[in-house]
Amino acid sequence: MSSVFYRSPGHPYPRGARGEGVYLYDDTGKQYLDGSGGAAVTCLGHGHPDVIAAIKTQVDELAYAHTSFFTNEPQEKLAARLAERFGEENARIYFLSGGSEANETAVKLARQYWLARGKPDKHIVISREQSYHGNTLGALSLSGNPVRRDIFGPCLHDWPRIAPCYAYRHQQDDETDDEYGERAARALEEAIVDNGADTIAAFIAETVVGATLGAVPPTGPYLKRIREICDRHDVLLILDEVMAGSGRTGTYFAFEQDGVRPDITTIAKGLGGGYQPIAATIVRSFVHDAIVDAFKIFEHGHTYIGHATACAAAMAVSDVIDRDDLLTHVGNIGEELFGELKIAFGDHPNVGNIRGRGLFIGIELVADRDTKKPIDRNYGGRLKGAGMDKGLIIYPGGRTADGEQGAHILLAPPFIYEPKHVEELVSKLQVVVKEVGLG
Repeated sequence: MSSVFYRSPGHPYPRGARGEGVYLYDDTGKQYLDGSGGAAVTCLGHGHPDVIAAIKTQVDELAYAHTSFFTNEPQEKLAARLAERFGEENARIYFLSGGSEANETAVKLARQYWLARGKPDKHIVISREQSYHGNTLGALSLSGNPVRRDIFGPCLHDWPRIAPCYAYRHQQDDETDDEYGERAARALEEAIVDNGADTIAAFIAETVVGATLGAVPPTGPYLKRIREICDRHDVLLILDEVMAGSGRTGTYFAFEQDGVRPDITTIAKGLGGGYQPIAATIVRSFVHDAIVDAFKIFEHGHTYIGHATACAAAMAVSDVIDRDDLLTHVGNIGEELFGELKIAFGDHPNVGNIRGRGLFIGIELVADRDTKKPIDRNYGGRLKGAGMDKGLIIYPGGRTADGEQGAHILLAPPFIYEPKHVEELVSKLQVVVKEVGLG
């Protein structure tokens, strides 16, 4: 009997023993190809010597010192690096331990910003259906993921949510991408007007929707219109890049590809690549300065913010991404993976849509390709189980289509994939799909 409180107590877990490159191994020696980076985390794969060396060096010097007493060199260097990547010299970076904390921090920043501006009624954060921003009660209040919310409903804020920008399901046959993107964005303006702009602090959205919808990117001018609507109504724009950021889509921030800059953005997962738990909330200077000028302090904190060893690991991950030109590689190998998936599954009767950016790809499953009828929501989990049996790790999702039915799988492999790994992933996925009785 194990003393571990497992997230799924009735599920038998193999015991992970080691990792090497794009593979994980259990304690029997069985090999698993990492096709999803865990949950889009392991961007450099497993056992990267440069990151391990950076962690060891930092632990020898200073593992941890509470940030109410000290700053530390890795935190300062990583903050400067992320501010440069963000494209605003005076941006400020707040380091945390995970994506839920980062999004919670973003909401607290928005609230204190409007208090500093003398607008205390602005406290509501609008979000989207079929979204996920984290599992703390605050972050879960932002999320439009019914299965995660249902049990905790009475504990959550019931703030407004609008429809996602989800072209496969919501774009009309006679609409162009630009027309649909414009229409989807108008839902935000309507929600702001309906609730009163004087009560709305921020709008939060995943730049590319991750676990809930399966790598759904914005369509046409959607994010540019969202940016304009937020500016027009004096609402902060928060873009959640916990999954899609840190290079996963082929640019360091996914929003770079949409020609916008948020007021606040959050990253995690690939920031530390799984080598240490770390996340960041990145804030434009005007938000930071307003809070500091008014209050002298940001009323918020966690024990492990700015953790020296975690920041050292993340700095090493960032260095490897730059040195090995992995953002370019993500674009190239992502295009190859996308193409091979189209060849293998583009005409499959139970594959409705293959979408995404870079090495962030979703495959939506359907019961009928022509009508887009949703498949049973349990199929994602079945594919995950069959994948583990065959030595392939994929990330499942359910209730994709409408919050009740439908399923997808998410592919987010390490940035160090080579063509032979693409071939192995697609080949194994074909076996897995047949194994669960699809097609």
